[in-house]
Amino acid sequence: MTDAGQRGLGHSTNLVGRPPDWLASCAFNEAPAPLHIWGVREMNSSLFAMLDQAETPAEAGGAFLAYMTAMFGLDDEQRDEGSGKRRFRSSFLRLIQGWSFDSNGPEGAVLKGWVESRFGVCPSFHKGIIAQVSDPAWAGYVEEKMASGFHNNAIWVQLDLLFEFCQWAIARFAFPGQTHLTLFRGVNGFDEHRIVERIDRRAAVVRLNNLVSFTTDRSVADCFGDRILTAQVPLAKVLFFNGLLPATLPRGEAEVLALGGEYRVRVDYV
Repeated sequence: MTDAGQRGLGHSTNLVGRPPDWLASCAFNEAPAPLHIWGVREMNSSLFAMLDQAETPAEAGGAFLAYMTAMFGLDDEQRDEGSGKRRFRSSFLRLIQGWSFDSNGPEGAVLKGWVESRFGVCPSFHKGIIAQVSDPAWAGYVEEKMASGFHNNAIWVQLDLLFEFCQWAIARFAFPGQTHLTLFRGVNGFDEHRIVERIDRRAAVVRLNNLVSFTTDRSVADCFGDRILTAQVPLAKVLFFNGLLPATLPRGEAEVLALGGEYRVRVDYV
């Protein structure tokens, strides 16, 4: 573990072959490198061969959903009813939907747990500040992230595929040739976002959670707080953005879900 007081909790290993401290640093954000979860594309080569045939983002999104439905039995018709009862099968779609309602709910814990497992960066907030493993918030987070109801259908493998598909779609259709997006986040205070360095009244380095929501629309950020954080977010850190998939998920907030860590941000006041 790293020094929680300086860099936050983290692991020394992950599944992307990049040092976790670097992934969570401003240095990575300013000069990002590609991120790929080991073995995902190689073990699902048929998916990416199919995606390479897509001519539009909608066609690619539809192909991805069809693959995920077939692989993980996400349709109602494919659910196991051998016991006479419908068996719930966890789905990455439900996690994204749950996150949009409450990032500190059980779905949020599972998503943060996936980031911890794959990238080695632990959450800094889940219903409370997490500065060390002895904090009550850490125990609550661990309990929720490992809830058996979410781990009966290889949910982290589903998220691995979502991340790799997102990175493929970014390069192929959404933002070809770009390295960053200018994104916004509205906050009412810095309880969840520790200030690492105050550069001046309008600029700071803040420690964001290991997974965090941004928006591409500044006016949307105004609805979520009286302070607006503006950040240059590396596309290599993006897990999900509105328009990635067909009209399956809410689109009203122009949301982008990205890996967190330390970010150099501009702070404006509404």
